[in-house]
Amino acid sequence: MEPTKSFLPGSLLLSFSTAIAFTLSFVSAASSLLQRVSVHYLPSQHLYQSFTSSALLFNMPASVATSEQEEDDYQPVLHFIVDVDQLTNHGINASDVSKLKASSYYTIGQVMNAHSKVLKTIKGYSEQKVEKVKEAARKCQPHGFTGMMTAQELLIRRKSCFRIPTGSKQWDSILGGGFESRSVNEVYGEYRCRKTQLSHTMCVIAQVSIYLDQQLDRSDISQKPKSEGGAEGKVAVINTEGTFRPERVAQVAEYHQMDPETVNENILYVRALNSEHQHDSLIQMAESFATGEYRLLIVDSILNLFRSDYQGRGELNERQQRLGIHLRKLAEFAEEFNITVFMTNQVQSDPGASALFAGADGRKPVGGHVLAHASATRVLLRKGRGEERVAKIMDSPDCPEAEATYVITTGGINDPDKA
Repeated sequence: MEPTKSFLPGSLLLSFSTAIAFTLSFVSAASSLLQRVSVHYLPSQHLYQSFTSSALLFNMPASVATSEQEEDDYQPVLHFIVDVDQLTNHGINASDVSKLKASSYYTIGQVMNAHSKVLKTIKGYSEQKVEKVKEAARKCQPHGFTGMMTAQELLIRRKSCFRIPTGSKQWDSILGGGFESRSVNEVYGEYRCRKTQLSHTMCVIAQVSIYLDQQLDRSDISQKPKSEGGAEGKVAVINTEGTFRPERVAQVAEYHQMDPETVNENILYVRALNSEHQHDSLIQMAESFATGEYRLLIVDSILNLFRSDYQGRGELNERQQRLGIHLRKLAEFAEEFNITVFMTNQVQSDPGASALFAGADGRKPVGGHVLAHASATRVLLRKGRGEERVAKIMDSPDCPEAEATYVITTGGINDPDKA
């Protein structure tokens, strides 16, 4: 009797067995590698665990393998701050790390964001040393902080973003809850549109994890923990016009039933005297931001000192270059430290301006294309009927063009019906 024949040729069975052995070996190696990486990237840890599961054998994306329960249990991490001292674990001398700190580089993210030619200006830093420091920083940085990641990983990372309310339910509704963290936000308008009053209000609101429930009276606030998108942190203010008033902040704090002294203690304030001082103050704030305690940075106003320091067409080029450097640093801090950057801006009349920059009355924000490209969300403020003011979203990556009406009350920005 003839032996039973196999349905598969021997060579194919051998190839199939080899493929299974190779796959299992690859899974084991990937699991070891990803365990080391996930230590630095807490938000995506559950993705890496699912990546090493049986889903890999079927070529399923990690996002598909993630269970709904894991998504429900996910707790967002507010920031991805890694202390620059970690460089000593990768062959960098403590003295070289001290030089970085002396030059206001306190985190790995700051080192990675700095251009090599800028790092070479640090005393004792040669081209070879800069390359060595950069290489060590790459080993320390959180996975996905820079470079490539999947859109699903980015989505998970963005779950750590929060929104700081304005004080007006109408305004918050068109903003999706408030001004978003990890982004640069700009409001611009003529005088008496209450831009500084908005800054005072947000100084208080950023310190309480609240959201404005549409069913609640404005005097009744509901707590929202940081794990669910609340802010609850300190505030930094760079004031260029001398209009910041701690007395007004105290008044708004009392309205929200908060201790005025504590609120003002949680605000780091700088009165910038010129554009260089403004930028230097921002750089120095990095040490405070690296603590992870800050949620809001206010610059009121962004262009005032640049306009006075650089006058005429002959200095316009230099002004825009300096402004671009300042705005880039704001964006870097917003991203790394997960803070909301909120800046006010002035307007100028230009009857021939395009609709992209100017309102119906021909007013447009100063700063030109450099500022326009740096701002993620831009809101135009204008006067309405009587004491009412109107906020209109002019540009935003996730909010449609819309308008809201607001007024100023004892408690700061509010809805007209609460006046």
